[in-house]
Amino acid sequence: MQPASPRPDADETLRLVLARLDDMKAEDPAIIDLRDKSTIADIMVIATGRSNRHVGSIADRVVEDLHKAGLRTKVEGMPHCDWVLIDAGDVIVHVFRPEVRSFYALEKMWAPRDAGTRRAS
Repeated sequence: MQPASPRPDADETLRLVLARLDDMKAEDPAIIDLRDKSTIADIMVIATGRSNRHVGSIADRVVEDLHKAGLRTKVEGMPHCDWVLIDAGDVIVHVFRPEVRSFYALEKMWAPRDAGTRRAS
């Protein structure tokens, strides 16, 4: 019997998420380091899809890749796809429609002006 493959750490999970967001043409991805701010996760990723369908497609593909990497996820918001939350343990991903992202402004809530948020490149 082969040992189970090791679970990806937060940085590996982040790389996987960012690669899929890029492949799916998600817009304006932001990364918020939560390690010194919260115990809910190490990293939060926020991205935008152009429409409900695009948000749903992005979320589906991110979840698919996370599952292939051996991560379990909890997903909220798929029926409407205005805002989909993907909880992958160490990394939390939010995919929004533009106006919903603007309304909730999670970047402002979690990242003070001086540090904590960076744009994915």
